[in-house]
Amino acid sequence: MEEQDLVIERMSYIARFIYVNMPSFTVAGYVLFIVIFLLSVLVYKLGFAKKLMFKQNVVIYIFLLLGCLMLTFLAFFLPVVEALLVAAFILIIYKIRLKLEKRGSTT
Repeated sequence: MEEQDLVIERMSYIARFIYVNMPSFTVAGYVLFIVIFLLSVLVYKLGFAKKLMFKQNVVIYIFLLLGCLMLTFLAFFLPVVEALLVAAFILIIYKIRLKLEKRGSTT
């Protein structure tokens, strides 16, 4: 077995899926980074975002981008994407229930 196959076997499920289905490892790395960044933005917006000025939002997203770069390196062997998906799913359920409770209490 080649070293490349051993590394791919140790990857988390979604990282392995991306690396197997992309045309090159470089493209797969960028796709994994974009997936992590988009999921991080979704989790931030659903759970933590407040109304801020444009400059403050730019700073937050720059630091989020830098943090996602580090998370991408961890995502090769740890289930980072899967954890972000679970967090997004939980926050979506929370927002839906919150909206339903507000709608029920106003009527």
